[in-house]
Amino acid sequence: MSMSVPARLSAALLALLPMLAGCGNDQHQTKAAPPAPSVTVAKPVGRTLVDQDEYVGRFVAVDSVEVRARVSGYLAAIRFQDGQMVRKGDLLFTIDRRPFEIVLDQTRANLAQARANLAYAESDLARGLHLVRDKTITEQSFDQRLQAKKVAEAAVAANEAMVRQAELDYAEFSELRAPVGGRIGDRRVSVGNLVTGGTGGNTTLLATIMSLDPIRFEFTFDEASFLRYMRSGAGTEMASRNVSTPVRLKLLDEESFAHEGRMDFVDNAITQSSGTIRGRAVFDNAAELFTPGMFGRVQVPGSPPYEALLVPDAAVGTEQTRKFVLVVDAENVARLKYVTLGQAVGDLRVIKQGLSADDRVIVNGLLRARQGAKVTPQDQGAPPPSPGPSAKAS
Repeated sequence: MSMSVPARLSAALLALLPMLAGCGNDQHQTKAAPPAPSVTVAKPVGRTLVDQDEYVGRFVAVDSVEVRARVSGYLAAIRFQDGQMVRKGDLLFTIDRRPFEIVLDQTRANLAQARANLAYAESDLARGLHLVRDKTITEQSFDQRLQAKKVAEAAVAANEAMVRQAELDYAEFSELRAPVGGRIGDRRVSVGNLVTGGTGGNTTLLATIMSLDPIRFEFTFDEASFLRYMRSGAGTEMASRNVSTPVRLKLLDEESFAHEGRMDFVDNAITQSSGTIRGRAVFDNAAELFTPGMFGRVQVPGSPPYEALLVPDAAVGTEQTRKFVLVVDAENVARLKYVTLGQAVGDLRVIKQGLSADDRVIVNGLLRARQGAKVTPQDQGAPPPSPGPSAKAS
């Protein structure tokens, strides 16, 4: 029984449907295969570096002086404003000088009397010399006159010393001048108060002066760091108490170590209680930015110069406690390399171990790359590749 023409066409279309469906699946699978992700690669940067160790410390004044009187008396005048800068020799305080003037006049009068007694003893001895030769007086009488002259000479010397002391008390010690230049604190005693002077422990504190330029920065570092400096030779200059070791410093509100100074002291013993040793650096402070007691961070050379490889810090990934970078091999396959990190230099990171100078490191697109998968590498700074004939224009 023959089929009609419409029936034969329907049967042919039904036979072609599976074939058409298979062609559609092939096209769908071809479109679904993603291209290799595009990443930016670059070779490590080579530089000569010196590792820097960082420590926290405080500024201290080179000279810190407590102003105390050498003589006792009532405070007569204050010659400065609290907190001002003073120069060495500036007049700060005046103690009532009238009692010292009276004492000075008395000591001068006593000196004049002693000199008169000495003149009389000298003339009496001269007369006795002739009399003893003529046997008019005895040897004992002559010896008494000689002794009187020596006593008079001693009295003159003692009174001269007392006059010099009285002159110091009146002319110098009753006026207190700045022993060093720097910034003075606030006055501790007001005019009219009794000031206790002398060399004992109960003298009156009048003010304090701290020098500002130059200024010192004190910090401590641990015993392990000290040994590392000595064994590696990195801190030989510092550990050998050489004052030429350069250091850099930044304050708490600063981003970079912009202030340059030099080491000027390393202590001679490690503190037993803390296991640290004290170091000190000196900085210029003409702008008076640094103040005693202020915190800061100092960078100290921690290694000899060496050739280092650096990669962008963003190219370093973390896998639990290990650090890694992705490199692209000759077949454009991403490979994982575990590395040992060094110090940060700006946006770059020193790679101590695990990387060679010829490696092509993925510096951009790290999240798109996978270990063992192909990638489309583009050298950093190179123009993007032009679309090929099969690329679809957007």
